[in-house]
Formats: sequence, C-alpha cells, structure tokens
Amino acid sequence: MTSRRHFLIGLAAASLAPVRGWASAGAPDYLAAALFPDGTYQLAGLEASGEIVFSLPLPARGHAAAAHPHRAQAVAFARRPGTFAVVIDCVTGARTAQLDAPAGRHFFGHGVFSPDGARLYTTENDFEAGEGVIGVWNTDDFARVGEFRSGGIGPHDMRLMPDGKTLVVANGGIETHPETGRTKLNLPTMQPRLSYLTLTGTVQEQVTLPRALRKNSIRHLAVRRDGLVGFAMQWQGDKTQHPPLLGLHKRGAAPRLLTAPVAEQSTLQGYAGSIAFDARGETVAITCPRGNALHRFDVETGALTGAFGLEDVCGLGPGPEGYVFTTGTGIVGALTGKTRVSARPDCQWDNHLIPIRPSA
Repeated sequence: MTSRRHFLIGLAAASLAPVRGWASAGAPDYLAAALFPDGTYQLAGLEASGEIVFSLPLPARGHAAAAHPHRAQAVAFARRPGTFAVVIDCVTGARTAQLDAPAGRHFFGHGVFSPDGARLYTTENDFEAGEGVIGVWNTDDFARVGEFRSGGIGPHDMRLMPDGKTLVVANGGIETHPETGRTKLNLPTMQPRLSYLTLTGTVQEQVTLPRALRKNSIRHLAVRRDGLVGFAMQWQGDKTQHPPLLGLHKRGAAPRLLTAPVAEQSTLQGYAGSIAFDARGETVAITCPRGNALHRFDVETGALTGAFGLEDVCGLGPGPEGYVFTTGTGIVGALTGKTRVSARPDCQWDNHLIPIRPSA
C-alpha cells in the first residue's frame, strides 16, 4: 500500500511539473543550422529579426531540425546520408540523446514530432532494399520503436498534416547507397511521389507527376492550415529544359504546377532549395540557391508576383509579414514588398529555416 501511495503521489507530482517551453529558451521563432567562423557546426535559435537567441554545437554539418511542440527541445539532423541526429535541450544547451540510424539505414535530414510530442518520425533510406522508410522513435528516451515504408524511394522532407493524424512525405524518387555517397543510381527509372500516410504507415493517397516530369525530384514541403501542400522540386533531367520547380496539392485533386516566365525560370538551374507559405497562406515562395533567387507566387492564380535576386539564398519561413530567409553568405532577411537585410551574423547558414510555431 505504501509503495502504491508513493507511486500515485509521484505520478501526480510529475503531471504537475512545469514543462520548460520555448519561452524558457528565449522564445526563438526558427531553428537553423550554420557553420561558424571557428569551423564548428551549430544549431541556432533565431528571432524573426535575425537575432541569434542561442547556438549549440553539432558533431558535424547539420541540415534541418525538428522542434518539439511543447518543450524547448530540438532534434538536429545530419546532412544526408548522415547516420546521426542529436537531441538538444535548448534551455541548457545539453545534448540529452543521440539517435543512430540502424544498420542498413541512413537519415535524409528531416523529421517531425507527433502532435502530443510522444513520437518522432524520421525519413530514412533502406539502402539495400532501395526503399524509403519512416523511423519511429519514443521521445521519453528516444529509443527506436518501429518503422514503416514511406510509399516511395528517397523520402526527404516530411510534414504533419493539420488533422494531426497524417504524414505527407516527399519521396524524391532517387536511389542512393552509402558506398557511392550522394551518387544518383536510378535516374533513368526514377519516379517521385507525394505520399500521404497514417501515423502507423497506411498509405492513404499517392500523387505522381506527369511522365515528362518524372525526373523532377520532389524534395521539400510546406503545409497550409487548410491542408494545402506546397512542394519544391529539383530537376534531374536535361539541363537545357526548365520545368516547374513548385507544385501545390489538395488531397483528392491533381497537383498544380507553378512556374515563372522562361526568362526568370531559366536562371534557376533546375533547383529549388526550400518552400514556405506566407503567414496568411495567400502566397507561396521557393528559394533557388544555385540561381541566387527567391520566387514568390500567388496561391489562387498561380502567377509569379516577385523574383528577387539573393546570393546563395536557401532557408525560408513565414515571417510576421511575408517571409524570413537566410543565405549561405550569413544574411538573415525579410521579404515583404521587397527584400531587406535584418541581420548579418558571422556564420554561413545551411539549407533550412524551421519555424517553431507554423503559422500559415
């Protein structure tokens, strides 16, 4: 009886223990990986103004991160084909756990938490089978508790849909193997897919591109509050062609592909790095670091509403008004009617700017 009483008292105390939320870590708006002047790779918490709230060391180059929905905790992922991800307490800066990809797997640099924060889902490569996998991790101790197929080859980005029950996965269609690094092994037969899965792995819907665009690898995602999915693509075909690099999809419908006029589109080198909706969800934008450009489109009409020249721009997220972007030259900037530099920290920002509180 005494043991049971103590157990119940402890359980009650645990339920009342304060959760150290993001306010306790300085209330950053975004997470981003960067290379700092001393040669270290770090994960930074950023305000929309560009101020660095915190910066925490990473064991190697980072790619993207996942922010826990309730506590000030981030999981930073290695750049593909990395095999580690680190769990960081963003209040203390302590690395509290490390995720190691199981044998025969590597990470693709992205992951997402369940709505209650109890599970972490990671995009992975089963490189012997040549198939995509979604790893499932318990966030109490970050032990791996399962996996399921991603619905395609080369799953890269993944987002939780607004219903809290569905994952949308960007299966880029490109087969790779650690023995050959980032070499693309199946370009003649690749087939990208946008896959909608339950949190237990049941495929609900699959979207493919027209046959002429099957070499347009679906890579990165943004999700609007009403479930509209934006996807950014990277062209693996003939470089004299300049296909659309941005798509929109509403479940049950065909995808819409958006493109700039050829004069602007032809400068992008077939590569979109990040995608985001603005805070109101009225526009959608992509960054194109190889073409040193940011393109913004009207969601309703699909028309290009702005083409902005920005050197090595890649990170992108919704801002208080318009967008916030980061560049490999160290700029944190804002796009409203025009672009402006908000801050220029002494670092080189990596690919992505991850909103801690999605707003679109």
